[in-house]
Amino acid sequence: MKKYFYTLILLFFSVLCLGQNNNFILAENYYRNTEYEKAAQLYKQLVQKSPYNNLYFKRLISCYQETNQFDKAENILTSSIKQNPKLTFLYVMLGYNYDRQQQEAKAKTYYEKALASIDVYESYAGTIAGLFKDYAKLDYAIKAYEKASAKNENANYGFQVAQIYGEKGDFKSMFDQYINFVDKDDYQLNTVKRFSARYVSDDSEDPNNKLFKQALLRKSASNPKAIWNDLLSWLFTKQKDYNKAYIQQKALYARDPDNLSGMKQLGKIAFENTDYEAAKKCFDFVIEKTMYPRDRFNAIQMKMMIAVKNKEEDIEQQFEAVFKEHGINSNTFPIQLVYADYLTFEKNKPEEARKIIEKGLETANTPFNKTYGKYKLADILVYQGYFNQALIYYTQIYNKTKLGSLPEQVQFKIAQTSYFKGDFKWAKAQLKVLKKSASKLIANDAADLFLLISDNEPKDSTDTSLKTYAKADLLSYQNQLDDAIVILDTLINDFKGQSIEDDALYKQAFLLVKKEAYNKAIENYEALIKMGSETIYVDDALYYLAELYQSKLNNPEKAQEYYQKIIFDHASSIYLVDARKKYRKLRGDTIN
Repeated sequence: MKKYFYTLILLFFSVLCLGQNNNFILAENYYRNTEYEKAAQLYKQLVQKSPYNNLYFKRLISCYQETNQFDKAENILTSSIKQNPKLTFLYVMLGYNYDRQQQEAKAKTYYEKALASIDVYESYAGTIAGLFKDYAKLDYAIKAYEKASAKNENANYGFQVAQIYGEKGDFKSMFDQYINFVDKDDYQLNTVKRFSARYVSDDSEDPNNKLFKQALLRKSASNPKAIWNDLLSWLFTKQKDYNKAYIQQKALYARDPDNLSGMKQLGKIAFENTDYEAAKKCFDFVIEKTMYPRDRFNAIQMKMMIAVKNKEEDIEQQFEAVFKEHGINSNTFPIQLVYADYLTFEKNKPEEARKIIEKGLETANTPFNKTYGKYKLADILVYQGYFNQALIYYTQIYNKTKLGSLPEQVQFKIAQTSYFKGDFKWAKAQLKVLKKSASKLIANDAADLFLLISDNEPKDSTDTSLKTYAKADLLSYQNQLDDAIVILDTLINDFKGQSIEDDALYKQAFLLVKKEAYNKAIENYEALIKMGSETIYVDDALYYLAELYQSKLNNPEKAQEYYQKIIFDHASSIYLVDARKKYRKLRGDTIN
């Protein structure tokens, strides 16, 4: 009987809570739709049932203010203060009630009362400051946090104050506060990086970048700590000043010789952004200082990849020196794969490369190395035109591995190989799935190839345009750029006015830039622009023309002209944000 009685009580309170929750959802819906009178009726009931719920209370006051029922709001607030004088945050709400009536003197009186109360009721400082912030009384909010900090030296409101200064547009004070915040608590380093990233850019002349750097240098001078080197390295990395970031990473290593993670990461970022000189410095440093074989061999691998990218004359001797010193074994297996790639795609020696990988697989001692070795072997088979054998390898890898992003990379390779082979239906089936990939790069590549096939699929047995284009694409994959350009020329001339023409022009322009045949590439891009609405490549052509003029031909005026065309004529372009930023920089704007 007792158990039955308790069950009834529990059921009663559950129904009560459920009903209250439904009323709150309905009230919030009315409130967001500016139906304040309806919302007020529900919030009034909710406050009566839960008088200590601040959200219900604040919403009810807001509803009265939005409907100009200031007397009702004042009566509730003054009554609440009389009942519980400790709730001094209500002074802020009462002051704001007068503010809404343009009674600034009265509002100020209550705002000052709220601030003064922090001396007595410090625990309400955060609530008082938060209300000031909500009501856009930012200077009062800062004063509230400052009073709280003065009362309790262990309090750390630097983050909140920094955000308020950011809202005010006082970026100097904002950065000072962020630096003070992390100075009190080193564990907030990533938080400060994340929020500061909203204000700094890749332009070292950006006023905000300068303010952030100055704040760091001031703090570093008064209180030297490793964390300032970390933040300076982060800032220089954002600005792509990798050599300056390298100096900061060296300073960090001097303070903590067991930690090379920042130097390794910087090397990879510099490599990805094609600053191979800075990347090489980073990896040389790691090789010299690390106590861990894995880090050393990873760094050697990256150095050899840099040598390939730089097309260094003695590269084969460099590979031989590495293998002579460290042997042909599991440690050097990733370096062997880099060498095989070089032999295949740069020296056109795929058979020699295959033998290196096949021999290396005998010593590969981890599942990842074995899988990745087979993956690179399949790439070589594609290069040689052995599509069926390559597909067998790719499919085996795809079915067996769940390692990171590798399955999606392999699936794209299956689609690409099927496309090279002329099996467009199967390629599209794979690409349709990959368009939804979490990896933006894979999703974009899949979408581009899917669209190419969809737009140009053969309509009858005489339509060879897509097969011809795929052949040119394969030659490009094989690094036989001259042959690919010739085939694309044939396509452009033989299929004028057909859908494949603009694809061929765009692909050929890309290859011509790689060949540094910039004037011919410009002709292709201008031809695409003249096509107008008949091609999807107009904004691409405008953007890459601007990039060519800016970075390769040293003609900022022409670059500015093409960036401007994207801004004014292609507002939905994926290049819009970048084009606007680069246009304003070329024009000499000061950007905050």
